Amino acid sequence: MIFPRIISKLRFVFCLCAPMIVIPAGAADTIVVSGQGALPIPVSISGFTGEAEEVIKFDLYVQGFKFTGPEEAQFVLSGNNNGSLTARAQDRITKEFKINKTYTDAAMRRLAHAFVDDFLQALGRKGIGRSRIAFKAGSGLKSEIAVADFDGANRQVITHDNAIVAAPTWIPGKLAVVYMSQRGGPSQILHHDLGSGNRSVVARKPGSNISPAVSPDGTKVALIMDFNGNPDLCVANIDGSGVRQLTKAPMLASSPCWSPNGQTICFAGKKDNRRQLWKISASGGSPERISVGGVPNPSEPDWSPDGEWIVFTSQTRSFDICVVPARGGTATPLVAGEDPSWGPNSRTVIYARRSGDGRRLSMLDVPTKQTKDISRISGSNSQPSWAK
Repeated sequence: MIFPRIISKLRFVFCLCAPMIVIPAGAADTIVVSGQGALPIPVSISGFTGEAEEVIKFDLYVQGFKFTGPEEAQFVLSGNNNGSLTARAQDRITKEFKINKTYTDAAMRRLAHAFVDDFLQALGRKGIGRSRIAFKAGSGLKSEIAVADFDGANRQVITHDNAIVAAPTWIPGKLAVVYMSQRGGPSQILHHDLGSGNRSVVARKPGSNISPAVSPDGTKVALIMDFNGNPDLCVANIDGSGVRQLTKAPMLASSPCWSPNGQTICFAGKKDNRRQLWKISASGGSPERISVGGVPNPSEPDWSPDGEWIVFTSQTRSFDICVVPARGGTATPLVAGEDPSWGPNSRTVIYARRSGDGRRLSMLDVPTKQTKDISRISGSNSQPSWAK
């Protein structure tokens, strides 16, 4: 087994060589596992049109569902969207209604997202329909930081730096991001409040200040700084005060991320000319290697909100998204891509895939390996960050 622990409520299930297994997940939610991964849950959809149907299908597909006729479906979803949204979700076998509700007083997109989130909650899962993403829009000197709903709707460019920018990351619980900018000179870490538009400097020490990652409680930021001549992992307060260096030469650190409890930082570190994943206490100490089962050149880790998994980029001839248990073990390659970021459901991952001479943002359902481009966001975009 790649993942020895089977988690209920429809989380990750993988099997490499066992016979077909039926695993209950929630009251009436069942998935069949065989071969390389979990099979998507069959649902039928009828009665919805236009934008409502589009939103419902997108939300379900990137969270592990597929669409069939009612006779093959496990769940039958029906309703209409004539002004308001009337929606029903029924278990075809037990005839139990998981949802039977009318949604009003919001834009149709929000009503459709709310329905899918409620349906998933009825199955014991967390929805992502009302979450947001930040990302780097464009490339080179023509890039800025943008935000959008998780499916690409309501895209908004929030910076006008006219310089190289990178690595946006949300401040948990706030409508604000931190990111790297070379506006006005060397790299610096900036705090940007989306509500007011106000910005402040978090880090501007001599040399590089890159790869910020905000702690789960929003009070600290991990980042890479080289004011001592080496790219070191450092931690500071969110206002930039109290900088503490956690790693030192010969370790070359990059791409930090936090554990959900805020006690540990995972990062990519190059030592003896070999890049590996490491973890270290946020208060300092000796780094500990995280085994990824021989997958080469791991970088860009992101820790799932439930604390169980680390998704990362592996680089060989191409870039691949992989996932490994947070304690280390055998890593599983999932799809070609880079810059992965977990969704709040600890199941869906947003990432960038190379397309022509640019990059496109795409969604990955980790258990089923279903992927879907975020078609509402055009142009070259990369380095997505999902608000948790």
